[in-house]
Amino acid sequence: MLTILFDGIAYGMLLFVLAVGLAVTLGLMNFINLAHGAFAMAGGYLTVFAMQKLGIPFLLCLPLAFVVVGAAGALLERTLYRPMYGKSHLDQVLFSIGLTFMAVAAIDYFVGSSQQNIQLPEWLRGRTEVGDGALMLGMGHYRLFIIAVCAVLAIVLQLILSKTRFGSRLRAAVDDARVAAGLGIDVNRVFLLTFAVGSGLAGLGGALGAEILGLDPSFPLKYMIYFLIVVAVGGTSSITGPLLAALLLGVADVAGKYFIPKMGAFTVYLLMILILMWRPQGLFTRRGGK
Repeated sequence: MLTILFDGIAYGMLLFVLAVGLAVTLGLMNFINLAHGAFAMAGGYLTVFAMQKLGIPFLLCLPLAFVVVGAAGALLERTLYRPMYGKSHLDQVLFSIGLTFMAVAAIDYFVGSSQQNIQLPEWLRGRTEVGDGALMLGMGHYRLFIIAVCAVLAIVLQLILSKTRFGSRLRAAVDDARVAAGLGIDVNRVFLLTFAVGSGLAGLGGALGAEILGLDPSFPLKYMIYFLIVVAVGGTSSITGPLLAALLLGVADVAGKYFIPKMGAFTVYLLMILILMWRPQGLFTRRGGK
């Protein structure tokens, strides 16, 4: 039981890093970016290329994935995404899902459809067991590493959004962009940085998750629903909502597949339905000006 709980927490933390960028763009910027998974896939493939072709160590590939994918996100925000901010949600969905299929087709054409493997450092491959019998806890070193990294990211992001001037400007720009601009806030620059950071976090999540989730051209489509569930269940008031939702879904998914494998991911969807029936706006909702 403890091992299942530990694996579920690690999986949930990974889902959080993968989905938190979407939580920012959808929850704070009010933009539905269904191509978010494509940025995560880019981070995974960049890590594979950097390790296999360039010989860059795994730990250096993580910040590299964040920076490169974040820069690509900033470029796309300036050229493709910004004209879509004023469009309807349907237009945003069709636009971003089109980008997703284009990314899937491009990776399949240039790289191939085979699964990509990452060779982790030796110190991340082991496993430590604590306790005995029914109370034995088996901790994979890589899953423990994921939990530590994601916990630090969650704390840093929450502090940035709630305690810094940039976080205040972002909330003001979302609540009323015209008033924020009148007060001297560069709304376009705030949105550019926010989108870049969200894309970079997706790339980091893809780099971290390639070993556990697998990596192939169908990655954005395979996990798109999980990203949306995390955002819908967690709400948009803060980082706490998506984090709690990701942990709940991670534990439910791992436990469900262990105890009732024939039902697959049914437990995740059942939990989502129950939570949204109880709180349709998600676990945490933000009351803004708009």
